[in-house]
Amino acid sequence: MSAITGVITDDMSPSLTEPSRTTLGSIVPIDALRYVRLTLMSIYLVGYLWWLRSRGLPLDRISVAIALGIFLLCAFVGKPARQWGILVIDVVLYTLMWFAYEMTRGGADQIGLPLQLDAVRNIDRFLFFGNDPNVVLQDHFWGTSVRWYDQVASTTYYTHFVFPVIAMAALWATSHRQWARFMKRFATLLAVACTMFVLLPTVPPWMAGDRKYPYRTIAPLRRQTWRGFYDLGFKGFVKSWQDALDWGNAVAAMPSLHASFALLVPAFFLPWIKPRWLKIVVLCFPVLMLLSLVYLAEHWVIDGLIGWAVVGGSFLLWNRIERRQRTSKANRARSALSVTR
Repeated sequence: MSAITGVITDDMSPSLTEPSRTTLGSIVPIDALRYVRLTLMSIYLVGYLWWLRSRGLPLDRISVAIALGIFLLCAFVGKPARQWGILVIDVVLYTLMWFAYEMTRGGADQIGLPLQLDAVRNIDRFLFFGNDPNVVLQDHFWGTSVRWYDQVASTTYYTHFVFPVIAMAALWATSHRQWARFMKRFATLLAVACTMFVLLPTVPPWMAGDRKYPYRTIAPLRRQTWRGFYDLGFKGFVKSWQDALDWGNAVAAMPSLHASFALLVPAFFLPWIKPRWLKIVVLCFPVLMLLSLVYLAEHWVIDGLIGWAVVGGSFLLWNRIERRQRTSKANRARSALSVTR
């Protein structure tokens, strides 16, 4: 008997005598290039910040597209071919979206619809008890020397050209599903804004107060959005920004995309922020943006409020659509389970 036992023991497979050990690598493929991607993206970030300080922000769409393309190359090193294919399709759709935006925004003032001025100015005066908020802020705070709040206003203003792109790139690199959710809301905002640019071309405050133009409906205002940024040492930015003003559409002001983007990005990430105090801090950013826009005479208050309303409408629309889609998928799953029982 002992011999038989010994034979059985000697011949028995280890899989029958020892519990199998399941490792994460046996289920999820090991991503050998993960740290390579993280290193490349870190180098990219350092290089981008250096470029930002010495050369200025990449403002034109081509430069932005190149910067975004380099980041995505860093973020997709070692990714499967299928993900690269999805990326190519996304890039094409992303490019078409911005092309449509530029064509609509650039041609909005060529259709010939009357410029809006009295209505928006009167709404602002109604909201602020007969005062022009742009004039009041500049009369009380604008000076010949740059102060700390000028630096804050300029920096806040220029985040418009960075934060939305960073949010898109980060979502693109980490979760295609969340990127698609973000882009649905973003594209809806752009579509509504472009429609309003065409139908409601609006004279901004700086133009309404500039004696070079025939309006002169409010006191003269200074338009120096760059000076706080310049004082911080971002001198390379000034020239690129002044060049960008040459191709910008001055009357595409209603709604304010600066105010809209400043709310859209925090609002999208808000559900993932747990501390209530941090939620409040994050939601202070769009308020700071609108305050900066009014102080720098770039927009009327109503421009920003309408922009926020469009963002809210976009979220309500897509939240409802996505809720219906989830309910529909759940119902189909329950039906399939009931059939198999």
